[in-house]
Amino acid sequence: MSSSYAEAGVDTHAGDRAVELMKSAVQRTHGPEVLGGVGGFAGLFDASALRDFRRPLLATSTDGVGTKIAIAQAVDRHDTIGQDLVGMVVDDIVVVGARPLFMTDYIACGHVVPERIAAIVGGIARACAETGTALVGGETAEHPGLMAPDDYDVAGAAVGAVEADALLGADRVQHGDVVLALESSGLHSNGYSLVRKIVSDRGASYTDAVPELTGYATLGDALLEPTRLYTGPLVRVLASPSGAGIHALSHVTGGGIAANLARVLPRGSWAELDRSTWSPAPVFRVLSDWAGTPLTDAEPTWNLGIGFFAVVDPAQASAVTSALEAEGIRSWAVGEVSTAPLPNGDFEQGAKGVDGGAVRLTGAYPA
Repeated sequence: MSSSYAEAGVDTHAGDRAVELMKSAVQRTHGPEVLGGVGGFAGLFDASALRDFRRPLLATSTDGVGTKIAIAQAVDRHDTIGQDLVGMVVDDIVVVGARPLFMTDYIACGHVVPERIAAIVGGIARACAETGTALVGGETAEHPGLMAPDDYDVAGAAVGAVEADALLGADRVQHGDVVLALESSGLHSNGYSLVRKIVSDRGASYTDAVPELTGYATLGDALLEPTRLYTGPLVRVLASPSGAGIHALSHVTGGGIAANLARVLPRGSWAELDRSTWSPAPVFRVLSDWAGTPLTDAEPTWNLGIGFFAVVDPAQASAVTSALEAEGIRSWAVGEVSTAPLPNGDFEQGAKGVDGGAVRLTGAYPA
């Protein structure tokens, strides 16, 4: 009696086919800095450009997409998840003012379906190209017996670089700085365990049409709206004259609105964010209505329409807003930073192990 790898559930030929299908998309992210092409044991990136830096700091980030993947699997649509991955990984790097250099990805699945893997990686490659990031390598692994045949998960890691004296962060933030909110494209890639529970409890299907979700044919389409990519616009704004007024950035991901801003404010400072300055998109309102809870209950979980924060010099706030608008990103003043004594009330103090500032939301969302 003999056994083979194929009999164990691993199809190496399917893996090779997937690589062939994705190769051209990956190669389109390569500039002259990438050496060796696709398929090597290690991706190679020529770092000689860093010699032009006075004191280069490398920035790195790693993340996944989370349970949003379950919705992609349910509706059998896999071409947007890659952008979600890049948004979760690369947009964390620009928070410190870094320009992304390269990224790698990892896909684990129960069974390799070449066209599905190519769709996922195609989305990653398109988003990498949009953010100026070289996709220099990746891995696809079959895990039969551990994952169901149609299950998969994705993760990625990226590296960027920033001049030490251009590093953004809490040490630059000052009393009176304006907090700008940058509009999100929707739910992005956080809070989907809650989303899926709400949809399940409602007895709804991802293929249902929901009249309130204008512009989307189905609920699934609205929930799979890709994460907005902020890196390209922010890198360009930071390099512009108005960019000098940006003191700190924050990516609104897991933990919600207040906690993520608090992470980039200095200890002893605080900010109040005025809910009346924006109206959460219909997808947030529909889900909150279905859950029978107010929008305020979702603030620690969903971005509710704010995907990023920029903390800026008040003299530059208008210029930064205009520069972002020119890049296709709507932004608005949502609050300001204070170092006066902390008022009474419930504030979110720091987050994710960072002993930062304090933030709370005030007022009411427009009806």
